[in-house]
Amino acid sequence: MTARTPPRSGALPSVRIAVTGASGFCGGHVARAAAARGAELVCLGRRPGPSGAFRFWDAAREAPDLSGVDLVVHCAAAVGDPAPGSPAEAEMRAVNVDGTARLLEAAASRPVVWVSSASVYDPRPSRDLVREDHPRAGHLNAYGRSKTEGEALALAAGAVVLRPRAVYGPGDTQLLPRLLSRVRAGVLALPGPDVRLSLTAVESLAEACLAAADWPAGAYNIADPAPYSRDAAVGDVLRAHGIHARILRLPLGAAHAAARAAEAMARRRGTEPALSRYAVDQLAHTVVLDVTRALDRGWAPRRTLADYLADVARSARQA
Repeated sequence: MTARTPPRSGALPSVRIAVTGASGFCGGHVARAAAARGAELVCLGRRPGPSGAFRFWDAAREAPDLSGVDLVVHCAAAVGDPAPGSPAEAEMRAVNVDGTARLLEAAASRPVVWVSSASVYDPRPSRDLVREDHPRAGHLNAYGRSKTEGEALALAAGAVVLRPRAVYGPGDTQLLPRLLSRVRAGVLALPGPDVRLSLTAVESLAEACLAAADWPAGAYNIADPAPYSRDAAVGDVLRAHGIHARILRLPLGAAHAAARAAEAMARRRGTEPALSRYAVDQLAHTVVLDVTRALDRGWAPRRTLADYLADVARSARQA
């Protein structure tokens, strides 16, 4: 079939959109946003999405059925911090790289929006203001490497690639839950001094996914309007969840030593490390994304961490 071009307006009538990973956090938000705009929704993955038709797809093992689809938004991904050489690392590559290759082949001439991650960026150069041409090497874990390989395939095929950082919002099962689980005896240890960090509201990412089909092929950073002070943001998160904890700044050398020890133990056990160099890096160094390219296409981030935490506090009061 010849793919129809999605309309330029906010509504998406008569457009059939395939969302991979629609049962997950980011994919679920994209699927709901597409349905709210009147799109005909096809959810691909191992479980049904929040609405629309469902087509089973195991990204690690088979090609997706994209028949009758006009636009593909690829959110499905394996996430985590698996030990090197573990089965989980192999599965991550099978999903994030091989699954991407299968998806792109099945998509043929259809427009594809591929959700990547700021984890593709090299952690060694300064990340005080990261533009899309920042080097993509030196990755500290399999996730960064596999997302970089996957998005390279997508870019070569002419897809639009979105690079959010630290996505948060309703339904988050990774970022904030992991942070909250680190509180011990009223103390939360964070590596190094306070830094500035970009975060991405999942609603803003979903809006970008639906708008991006009309953008020129290439990579685009997606983040909140302004970066956050790490310590202030973490304190706000703790208070909104009713957790009283003191933030302790762990010396960076000690954090790196603990991460190396945890990684060595994980390699022996074949499990995910309790602490990794990647996790330390994500919290210990300023990482600010330049979103000018996306802003120039007419996208604008409309949610902030304060908006989300206000909703969390409101829900807690009503419970």
